[in-house]
Parts: sequence; structure tokens; C-alpha cells
Amino acid sequence: MRFLQTLLFLFISFVSVAQQLPKHNMVPSEAAALLKTQPGVVVLDVRTPGEFQSGHLANALNVDFRSPDFAQKLARLDKSKTYLVHCAVGGRSSRTLPKLDSLGIKRVVHLDGGLDAWQKSNLPVVK
Repeated sequence: MRFLQTLLFLFISFVSVAQQLPKHNMVPSEAAALLKTQPGVVVLDVRTPGEFQSGHLANALNVDFRSPDFAQKLARLDKSKTYLVHCAVGGRSSRTLPKLDSLGIKRVVHLDGGLDAWQKSNLPVVK
């Protein structure tokens, strides 16, 4: 009986954690392929404007995670689109995912490692 209780606890814990994770994580090479094959994907860069100015993915939309009106700007996004969300290394973009989900934006891809991983993979940025 103790074994079944432990197993049930582990299962419930796994489901709880899984619900907090993004629906899709992609390494930079996968994200680059996605952008190439699906031109309608919106790149959502949640870094500061200064970070954005220093280099960003082509055609990215910058919505500053630290901005006081961040939630309002996210609420204006088109819910029917697919978004590739990233920041510098993944912290801010990971915290953005539940916000997008709560707004009804369901097609979201998270760039593992953020722009830092993108650049380390020698993928292009716009300056």
C-alpha cells in the first residue's frame, strides 16, 4: 500500500510540474528551422529595449518583461498566432509562458537558452 501511495504522489507531482513547463522547448537549431519553414511564427523577445538594440532575431517583436505595462502589451497579442518566446538566457521568457497561457495564447514555443544559446549556435542576429 505504501508503494502505491508513493507512486501516486510521484505521478501527481510529475503532472503538476509538467503543467508548469512550456508546451514546446526548442534548441536554437530547431527554432531556426521552425522560423524558416513557418514564416508566420512571431518571435517575441522579452528583453529590455537596450538588450534588443544590441542584437535580436530578425523581425522580432520586443515586449519588455520589466516594463510596467508588460501584461497589457501581452494581452494585445493575436491569440491565433504561434509565438517563439525568448530572452537572454531563458529566465524571463520562462516566466512569460504562464502569462501567455492565461491569456489564451496556446501556440507557444520556448527558445532554450535564449539569445545567448542562439548566438553560440552561430545563428544570425540583426543589429
